[in-house]
Amino acid sequence: MSETSAGRTVSGEDEVVDLCRDLIRIDTSNYGDHSGPGERKAAEWVAEQLAEVGLEPQIFESHKGRASTIARIEGEDPSRPALLIHGHTDVVPANAADWTYDPFAGEIADGCLWGRGAVDMKDMDAMTLAVVRDRMRSGRKPPRDIVLAFLADEEAGGIHGARYLVDKHPGLFEGVTEAIGEVGGFSFTVNENLRLYLVETAQKGMHWMRLTVEGTAGHGSMTNNDNAITELCEAVGRLGRHTWPVRVTKTVRSFLDELSDALGTPLDPDDMDATLAKLGGIAKMVGATLRNSAAPTMLGAGYKVNVIPGQATAHVDGRFLPGYEEEFFADLDRILGPRVKREDVHGDRALETDFDGRLVDAMQGALKAEDPIARAVPYMLSGGTDAKSFDDLGIRCFGFAPLRLPPELDFAGMFHGVDERVPLDGLKFGVRVLDRFIDNA
Repeated sequence: MSETSAGRTVSGEDEVVDLCRDLIRIDTSNYGDHSGPGERKAAEWVAEQLAEVGLEPQIFESHKGRASTIARIEGEDPSRPALLIHGHTDVVPANAADWTYDPFAGEIADGCLWGRGAVDMKDMDAMTLAVVRDRMRSGRKPPRDIVLAFLADEEAGGIHGARYLVDKHPGLFEGVTEAIGEVGGFSFTVNENLRLYLVETAQKGMHWMRLTVEGTAGHGSMTNNDNAITELCEAVGRLGRHTWPVRVTKTVRSFLDELSDALGTPLDPDDMDATLAKLGGIAKMVGATLRNSAAPTMLGAGYKVNVIPGQATAHVDGRFLPGYEEEFFADLDRILGPRVKREDVHGDRALETDFDGRLVDAMQGALKAEDPIARAVPYMLSGGTDAKSFDDLGIRCFGFAPLRLPPELDFAGMFHGVDERVPLDGLKFGVRVLDRFIDNA
């Protein structure tokens, strides 16, 4: 805590909601093609918050408007390896007409802060800022150096954010061996005596692809047995309906064992219907970590109703489990068939680390101190984060953005969904946990 110029005590808990609200009000929609407003305004705002408490942030712009903010905090023992705390400031677009409240207004209602980015991931950005500002004002050094990274472009693969910094400015992360970031540390209430907090220790690999079929162009009124649209749609249909085999990785096995113990009932990954029925709101998130997947997301062909085009295209979001990349591509090509040309749009590896060590102990201790019925457990994220870029530097990455959530909140549905929102109490809880975590990390 610290004293303001007016003498009033201000803590991280006091300002976290306002910090998050201010960030949400900065539109950083990322359309993946530089057509959005960019992250520059958010990067400058973050830099101001850090400079105000004595840090020396740097802004790096990889493309006009696509800016990230980096700062380093000196620790008590500079001989220890440094810790990275990273978050992204960009968000996916939102259509205001679909929302209860304007997605960029930062409205507070029903005990929640509403807006695009409330959970993905301006909440963690705000919690990090709140903790850092509090510690800097009160002169509380962390045990080791901490690198702060507020990044652009995560929602489009991080090319103009984390990937740019890792490739062009790796010295910013000198000495960093471990990191925490998004989509982990959130709660799943089992009963009145137990809350599980899911810490992300693994994430699926990514393969975004463009599919193309070449056919014979012609008049729409004539018979054409070489219609590119027909061939492509049949292939995309096969892919979209394909049931990929269950593959239980180390992390998923550990999670199911922990959950089975917590629920007091066996969970069989080979009987997915029964297993997922017991998981409530996190079923979608967990179910997607048991198989490889390939979701068709875009189709394109033709320019006039009476013209059969000579080409048809589709885009697919492919995700593969750690250790099953080769199987994924072999199955993919078999399903699509020889007529379909597959091109890479963006790809990244799968990640997996063990759920052990001092950093994990610090997470468990901080959660337990703020929630006596907490138990931290490992889980796999079905998507991907900027951790994939930092892994290239040998940094061991975890998803740990702590939130205690009401059991009725569909947390998984908040990500990229309509009416995204975060509980105000959850933000304040996260500040307390992160502060304790830093003390012991």
